[in-house]
Amino acid sequence: MTVLRHGPVVPQVESLLRDRLREGYWKPGERLPNEVRLAAELGVGRSSVREAVRLLARDGLLDVRHGSGTFVAEPPAGSPDVRGLLRRARLLEVYEVRRALEVEAARLAAQRVRPEDVARLRSGLRRRQELLDADPAEFVAADLEFHRSIVALAGNALLADLFAAAQPVLHDAITEMFRHETPLPDVSDAHTDLLDALERGDADAAAAATVAHLDAIVSELRSGVAQ
Repeated sequence: MTVLRHGPVVPQVESLLRDRLREGYWKPGERLPNEVRLAAELGVGRSSVREAVRLLARDGLLDVRHGSGTFVAEPPAGSPDVRGLLRRARLLEVYEVRRALEVEAARLAAQRVRPEDVARLRSGLRRRQELLDADPAEFVAADLEFHRSIVALAGNALLADLFAAAQPVLHDAITEMFRHETPLPDVSDAHTDLLDALERGDADAAAAATVAHLDAIVSELRSGVAQ
């Protein structure tokens, strides 16, 4: 039985099934095991499998035929990049939500940050920079951990919980983008500006640096979806 890590289950099931599809575990047109068998194999509830399948079907990777089962979707003729477009569209949605969370979190964090917090953030940012050319999964994990630390400093439990719920989805989606498409823009300078603003206790500058960081990526994703 596959062992999942702690945290939200649906994103992990979706990522695992997505990896199997990408690796050719099931071929185009092949029927997947039914919901009960997949749930038993993965050690999760049927509802988690059902939701993961729904997300993959939305991305055009699976074809759910009611009364017949779930099948691996055939690649669309003449549209070799359609899955890339779907991937970008989904990540765009996540980034739009992330922007709403992190801008306010940065503003609050600037008002509540302490010198020892800045030192910890500087260490986290240094690790992020050191992993720029590493495996995408490692770099994305370090980047999100830096941002999670800022959200935690905001002192708002609901913001922290919302970011924690989004973090696994962000990690998998951004990692997949890095591995299968043109890398997202380098926003290292905006990260440095954000940390400097937090150190000064400048809430407006912290929010502006967060907007600059996230809007650069949102603009890139929107242009790719619109092509």
